[in-house]
Amino acid sequence: MVHLDDSTSSLARGLLDAAPDAIVAVRADGRIALVNAQAERLFGYTREELNGEPVEILIPESARRLHPHHRGSYLRDPQPRPMGAGMELAGRRRDGSEFPAEISLSAIEVENGILITAAIRDVTDRLEAQAERERLRAQAERKRIEAQLHQSQRLESLGQLAGGVAHDFNNLLGVIINYTAFVGEVVATAAERDGGQWEAARRDIEQVQRAAERATQLTHQLLAFGRREVVQPRVLNLNDVVHDIEEMLRRTLGEHVELITLPAADPWPVFADAGQLEQVLVNLAVNARDAMPAGGKLTIDTSNILIHEDIAGERPGLKAGRHVNLRISDSGSGMTPETVSRAFEPFFTTKRKGEGSGLGLATVYGIITQAGGHAEIFSDVGLGTTVSILLPAVDSVAVTPEPISDGAILTGGETILVVEDERAMREVTRRLLARNGYQVITAADGHRAAELAASYPTEIHLLLTDVVMPQVLGRTVATLVRRHRPGIRVLFMSGYAYPVLAHNGTLDPGLALLGKPFSEQVLLAKVRDVLDSPVEN
Repeated sequence: MVHLDDSTSSLARGLLDAAPDAIVAVRADGRIALVNAQAERLFGYTREELNGEPVEILIPESARRLHPHHRGSYLRDPQPRPMGAGMELAGRRRDGSEFPAEISLSAIEVENGILITAAIRDVTDRLEAQAERERLRAQAERKRIEAQLHQSQRLESLGQLAGGVAHDFNNLLGVIINYTAFVGEVVATAAERDGGQWEAARRDIEQVQRAAERATQLTHQLLAFGRREVVQPRVLNLNDVVHDIEEMLRRTLGEHVELITLPAADPWPVFADAGQLEQVLVNLAVNARDAMPAGGKLTIDTSNILIHEDIAGERPGLKAGRHVNLRISDSGSGMTPETVSRAFEPFFTTKRKGEGSGLGLATVYGIITQAGGHAEIFSDVGLGTTVSILLPAVDSVAVTPEPISDGAILTGGETILVVEDERAMREVTRRLLARNGYQVITAADGHRAAELAASYPTEIHLLLTDVVMPQVLGRTVATLVRRHRPGIRVLFMSGYAYPVLAHNGTLDPGLALLGKPFSEQVLLAKVRDVLDSPVEN
């Protein structure tokens, strides 16, 4: 029990007035016994006006009715504690205005009973600051989303541009690659017989062929980063993908870079295009090699990981659930935060002019995004870089495809109807097939193809048609031809089949596609594969 004489009462009042918070002491009957100077300033009343008044005059009208009940509950167990934990509290000033408050309660036993003391703090500034922080956070999030949307729109526009360019460009490359091969065969024979200037010509032709191969890779990269590449995914084991390309990666890296693979013991299967994942690994290996000119280590590891909702929410495009994590880490020079933020942008490169197209990481991003995955870069200058790729796991079992035998017979004697609007491409395709034993008839458009299908006197075993053509698209050509030849097998060929044959970038079921540009070996292998497969109804 506290006993206050005049001197101690004066001291207590001085201490109360020095307190930073407003303090109001209330008797058990709810009437105010004491206030300090801060309470006068906060509520706008003088001490004399408040003394003896019910404390409810300092409480908003909406809360007054329940306040006596709350006070009674506190008096039954008068322990120091915050008032209304988890509730939004408010005080009411003399002018009727209200303010958000934070209130702490305690009890003092005095001669006349118990005094409940309430330390009251106006938290308007804190809440406004908090609201401002939330506003700024929301603004930053909005800007981030807008920037991401802008990047996505740029990617979409570039993808459309890439698709249009790729169709014509791949036709031209198909002609260049195969006619160069024809010439190369003649020159190689002459070089073996006569040497001399023929040998020099052979080397020149090899340079043209290498340039055509690089151009082919470039068109595939353009389509990949724009997510316009038609993919043929299957259920696969990421460990198998890494293992299959490991030797090629070692040759790419060179002797000065040590390659370490750390496969997971039992990785979950994923649904993706194995060829595209190999391209991802090659692109990242090349980047890592260039970041380690004096040598270093490149580590590729796989692991199973469960992504929770909170983590997924922080990474746009990433969904919660089971994923397989493919990480590619190097001990190279690393990147600054500014470089990391732009690394996935198409045509952005830190390499000197002529040393990089700026499509390597953009291609990685496009491939992984199209596969429903997520790619992220972690890097520190001087310590190295890690590219972390998350691919959604599936419940199916990974199936290893049968390898193509080196001794497989690729020639044949069947009749093939070739439909191609580009004359040069039509002729080179005809020539490649004819010199390998096939009977070939050609058409420059879909209407002529339908006429041939109706009038040709003997069986036509295969329709090999371009996809994107004027007047009649390849898929319609197949429908027209099948009206006359219901059992005919169909193989589509295109450098840009995305808008015609694909659903969300994945080749529609039951369709066979030969990508342009193609070499003689690739053409013959695909034709033989379709001819030897069961007929689709």
